[in-house]
Amino acid sequence: MAHFTAKYLTTALATGLTLALSGTAATAQDSSIIYITPNPIGNNPFLVLGRAGAEAAGEQIGASVETYESEAPQAMLENLYAAASVGADIIIGISFSAVDGVMEVAPTAPDTDFLLVDACPSEERPANVHCAVFREHESSFLMGAIAGLKTETGTVGVVGPIDIPFMHRFTGGFADGAKHVNPDVTVETRWVGGQNAFSDPVRAKEQALALSAAGADVIYGAAAGGSYGVFEAASEQGFITMAVDTIQCDAAPGQMYDVALKQVDEAILQSIEAIQGGAEAHFASYGLAEGGMGAVALSDPAVMAESGCMIAEDPEVAAQLQAIAQEIIDGTIEVNDPLMAN
Repeated sequence: MAHFTAKYLTTALATGLTLALSGTAATAQDSSIIYITPNPIGNNPFLVLGRAGAEAAGEQIGASVETYESEAPQAMLENLYAAASVGADIIIGISFSAVDGVMEVAPTAPDTDFLLVDACPSEERPANVHCAVFREHESSFLMGAIAGLKTETGTVGVVGPIDIPFMHRFTGGFADGAKHVNPDVTVETRWVGGQNAFSDPVRAKEQALALSAAGADVIYGAAAGGSYGVFEAASEQGFITMAVDTIQCDAAPGQMYDVALKQVDEAILQSIEAIQGGAEAHFASYGLAEGGMGAVALSDPAVMAESGCMIAEDPEVAAQLQAIAQEIIDGTIEVNDPLMAN
C-alpha cells in the first residue's frame, strides 16, 4: 500500500469542532468519502492505516476524501452528524468509539453508507451500516508465542491502553500464545489508563518500565499511539518488544522482534468495493486466513529482510511461528476470542 501524505486545512465549525481536511476538493469528483477518527491521528499507526485506506478507496472509485479528526472519542457523534450534513456518500468511522454514533446518525441519512472499521454493533444494523472487523487475538497469539520462546526470566508482559473486553483480544491473545509454547511462563498485563489512553507514550513507558523492573524481559506494546513509550523503554532497558498494526522496528532497533500486522487499509478498500457493488449491511472479518492479520514472520522473505525486525535474523523462530499460524488457519489451534466471552 502506498504511503499517503495529507495537507490539512482546519476550520472552526459552529459546534466548536476542528475538522482536518485532506484530499482533493469536493467539487472535483462526483462522490465523497469522509474518514472520522476518535482521536487526532498523530503517530497512531492504526489511524494512519485507516486514512491510507480511505485515500486508496477514494482514488479507486474517483471520490474526494476528507479526514475529520475528533479531539476525543466523545466528539465523534458531532463529526458524524457534520459529515452526514454535508452529504458525504460514504462515512468511515474507525474504532469501537464510533458504533453508537453511527447507529444514531445512519437512520437520519439513508442515502449515505456508513462503514464501521474495527467494530460492529451487536443489534440489527440498517442496510446502510457496514462493518469490517479483525481477529486481533490471532496475531497477538503469535506475539505471545515469541515471548514464550524467547524469555529467559520466565516473565513476560503486555501494555494495553484501557481494560475493556475489546483490548483483551491483544492482552489475552498474547497470554494464550505465550502459554501455548511455554506453559510455565508468567504473563503480566499493565494498562495505560488516564485521559488519553490510546495516545499517551509517557504513561505507556511508565507501565513498561514497571514490567521490566518486575522481571519481564519480553514486553508487547499494544497501546496504540502510546506504544512508542514502550519502545523507548525497550531501547533503554534492553528488553525485547513487539508492536501492532505496521512495521515499526526502526522505533526500537535491535530490540523489536516482530509486529502483529493489521491490514486496516486493505480492509477499508475491500469493504468500499463491496459497498459500491450494492452490498447491504456488508460484514467482513479479517484474520490470519484472510491475510487481514499477520506478522513479519509470515511476510514475503524480501519484506522480512528489509523490516529491521529481529525475526529476520531468527529463521528457527520464524518457522515455528509460520507453523503455529497454519495451525490456527486450519483449526488445529483454536484461539480464544476474549470479546466473544463477554
